[in-house]
Amino acid sequence: MEGIKAAITCVSSYVPDSVLTNKDLEKIVDTTDEWISTRTGIKERHILKEKGKATSDMGAEILKKILEKSGTDPDDIDLLICATVTGDMVFPDTANTIMDKCGCNNGYGYDISAACSGFLFGLTTGAKFIESGAHKKVVVIGVDMMSSIIDYTDRTTCIIFGDGGGGVLLEPSQDGNGVIDSVFRGDGSGRRFLHLKAGGSLNPATVETVMAKQHYVFQDGRPVFKAAVMGMSETAQQLLSRNNLQMDEIQWLVPHQANMRIIKSVADMMDFPMERVMVNIQNYGNTTAGTLPLCLADYESQLRKGDRIILTAFGGGFTWGSTYLRWAYDG
Repeated sequence: MEGIKAAITCVSSYVPDSVLTNKDLEKIVDTTDEWISTRTGIKERHILKEKGKATSDMGAEILKKILEKSGTDPDDIDLLICATVTGDMVFPDTANTIMDKCGCNNGYGYDISAACSGFLFGLTTGAKFIESGAHKKVVVIGVDMMSSIIDYTDRTTCIIFGDGGGGVLLEPSQDGNGVIDSVFRGDGSGRRFLHLKAGGSLNPATVETVMAKQHYVFQDGRPVFKAAVMGMSETAQQLLSRNNLQMDEIQWLVPHQANMRIIKSVADMMDFPMERVMVNIQNYGNTTAGTLPLCLADYESQLRKGDRIILTAFGGGFTWGSTYLRWAYDG
């Protein structure tokens, strides 16, 4: 008999209706559809424009779909982990706000802030609660409203990011399917290359920080690119080695959708065929913590019970890592 593992038993996603295409961006900043497509692979991204709506509203739509698809009573959710860097407020956490909006009254929630690695970190954290026997139903959501922290006069960042995300339901499994292993890393010195300068305790919001545009994402692309490719490929290969797996035994590679060049470079370094790499960056851009569950939701119909999958991500901070899991159901 296999030990208890945390299996993904349901997946869902949500993106806002409003679409910002490359052609639209041509009217806003000095760029072209060809320039964006060639360098990033992105054709469009979704933007949450409704007044009074925020990250928790997208998260609530994700959770509602999970509850409906899985036939789960809201009161049966033990824990919700929300990976995000664009919470509704500094506090309270967005996870409990999502649960409140969906009528989940018996559980609790908290947020994880690890930028684009957030969902992956949250997935492994949630899995540990299942494996320990502490909880039976854990939801992990990765969702970001990146448009709230993007300067749409900065063509180096505004072409990349979009709003949206996805989530999964984790439940106990004893058939060998579920989250099996993870390798995570962090390097705080990378913060100088990718950060949001103001709004925290180091630089609280003032008129001066707002006027200096310090509440928008800053990214130095070259060192981020290099670190992302190395970090994702190396941790994925470490997973293969310590789980005695060959590349042809992996059905799917799910990389963070940061940039098409990064995705292809990671696949090349792993010698992994692109036809088995999940890619949807063209439709959503980089939704930060939302990219991995968005991929799983978009490819769900192609997944089969027992499929071996490696998810890998890299985020600001720096944070990075990879997770190996076996899919628990036929899509």
